[in-house]
Amino acid sequence: MKIVPFLFCFIVYFSTYCQKGDSTFIEKIYHEALVKGEAHENLKSLCKDVGNRLSGTVGAQMAVEWAKATLEKYNFDTVYLQSIMVPHWDRGTTERAWIQFGNKKIALNILALGGSIGTDGIMKGELIQFSSLDELKKASKLTVQGKIVFINQRMNENEINTFHAYGSCASMRVDGAVEAAKLGAQAVVIRSLGLAIDDHPHTGVMKYDSEVKMIPAAAISTQDSDLLSELLQSNRIDIILEMSCRSLQDQPSFNVIGELRGRKKPNHIITFGGHLDSWDTGEGAHDDGAGVVHCIEALRILKKLKYTPEKTLRVVLFMNEENGNRGGKGYADWVVSKGEQHIAALESDRGGFAPRGFSCDGNTDQIKFLKAVEPLLQKYELHIFEKGGGGVDIGPLKSKFPSIPLFGFIPDSQRYFDFHHTPNDIFENVNKRELELGAAAVCSMIYLIDLNL
Repeated sequence: MKIVPFLFCFIVYFSTYCQKGDSTFIEKIYHEALVKGEAHENLKSLCKDVGNRLSGTVGAQMAVEWAKATLEKYNFDTVYLQSIMVPHWDRGTTERAWIQFGNKKIALNILALGGSIGTDGIMKGELIQFSSLDELKKASKLTVQGKIVFINQRMNENEINTFHAYGSCASMRVDGAVEAAKLGAQAVVIRSLGLAIDDHPHTGVMKYDSEVKMIPAAAISTQDSDLLSELLQSNRIDIILEMSCRSLQDQPSFNVIGELRGRKKPNHIITFGGHLDSWDTGEGAHDDGAGVVHCIEALRILKKLKYTPEKTLRVVLFMNEENGNRGGKGYADWVVSKGEQHIAALESDRGGFAPRGFSCDGNTDQIKFLKAVEPLLQKYELHIFEKGGGGVDIGPLKSKFPSIPLFGFIPDSQRYFDFHHTPNDIFENVNKRELELGAAAVCSMIYLIDLNL
């Protein structure tokens, strides 16, 4: 007997939030993205004309110039740069590693972890294996002293959402050097954070502790990790490392910003974006070239369709997500200093795969909004509308605006970690149609947020 009032309340609620969410306009968004879209060509230009773009490098500066020119060609209301300082880490010459057991030597596929020190020439030591970071933490110093630690922690194949699998073992990469150094290790090598068994090592950020000696840190491919694990069952193995990476002085850089001004509430800001920087091994196509062009394309489509937003729509292309989040932190501080009012933020930083939906870290009413727009987007095969995180770059806004909802774009996750932080993260590994569908999904959500929040 209580179901009728419940349905009535839901219908009223849905009408309140979505009567302006015109399905016809969303159809136009998808038509523009799929038939006349520019996301794929923009990604090709970013990957091939600029290439990798690690913070502090010439590639990163080229990316800033590329982003500013790209936004300017679309004649948005304003395009400008926001100054920040970023770290500058240099990989140096190509890393080398090989193992020796008996009279045999085998070369390994290896990448230094971002932020690592070098080996100061050739380093050699006995390899000792641990199945996880937790197992290493429990080891005795006597067992580890003077050796090179190998953490062979696998991502959990049973996790359907691969980001959950990644999150459960990413601390191995971030904290491995500190924990190994506490026990007197010479260096640490880790199993790459990926599910595929292949020869592509994965880099990524790591950290040091000022109270613990800094030691070199690197990742080896999943295939080489399996080989090492098998050989260690019956052999003493020495590993030889040569890495010339180093950290240099911080460098000036920029977040790149474009806006369509709101007609009713221009001082109410909706921020959305991805990060311009990438690791230095591939082209940063999925991480996060796809997110960058998703958001540029979303603003381009709205302008092309002559949509005049109620609130100011601001695309922010952040610098330095990968190894410091200076762009995200600097942006949050900057908007507070300007006295701006921010009502929502959205981030795309999970690759250019087929879209599946959106997450939101908001309060009960904000989650209800997310659920309420679901019927409008189901026909486009979006089905995930749930509570969850927004993203690294927009995360600092939460500390400045506690009530702001942060939305995260969710594409299919199954193949993302085949490319994440690897030399294989290149333009050719992004599907054109999936990328365009993602841009249309982001654009549709920005449109709905503008009308209803």
